[in-house]
Amino acid sequence: MGYPPHLVNLLLKLYKGQKAAVKVAGVVSDWFKIGKGVRQGCVLSPNLFNIVSKIVMRKALKNFKGGILIGGRRISSLRCADNIVLLASSIQELQDV
Repeated sequence: MGYPPHLVNLLLKLYKGQKAAVKVAGVVSDWFKIGKGVRQGCVLSPNLFNIVSKIVMRKALKNFKGGILIGGRRISSLRCADNIVLLASSIQELQDV
């Protein structure tokens, strides 16, 4: 499935050339380029991360039969914003991934 070029360009413009400064004890640092990570404070960033991480986790856990049962449903991972937790019922199960 291809994505509309204007949507891709919009996302590139949102993330390309990001800069930030840090304020510690009232002193602001020099501006520096941000090379990785989600854009802080942007409502779109957690959603973009969740979309991509869902695709990656589905591929990574394609043949994984482990996880834990919650309400009769097997859960193998939890994702929220930029955090991922892999769930298993034993250490061996985690090593089998």
